[in-house]
Amino acid sequence: MGMGKMMKQLQKVQNEVAKLQEELGERELEATSGGGAVKAVANGKKQLVSVSVSPEVVDPEDTEMLEDMIVAAVNEVMEKVDEMTAEEMKKITGGMNLPPGLM
Repeated sequence: MGMGKMMKQLQKVQNEVAKLQEELGERELEATSGGGAVKAVANGKKQLVSVSVSPEVVDPEDTEMLEDMIVAAVNEVMEKVDEMTAEEMKKITGGMNLPPGLM
């Protein structure tokens, strides 16, 4: 492949990645912990949108358990965002293993 053609292809991929990042930022994912007692929602930009806690799991004597459930739900939703982003990026890059920061 000639250098000019390769640069053109790279520019096309960069444009598609920028568009995808914008679209992913509008998507929301959720994860729960404690059997659904805690729910975390994040967007594709890895911003936490909301956290909800069922009143029945709020025990003033055991805040540590509630804190652990919140951390677990947030970590899981962030993992889901990473997985979604990687899957969508694969579609654009055709599975090319591009160096970090190239896009």
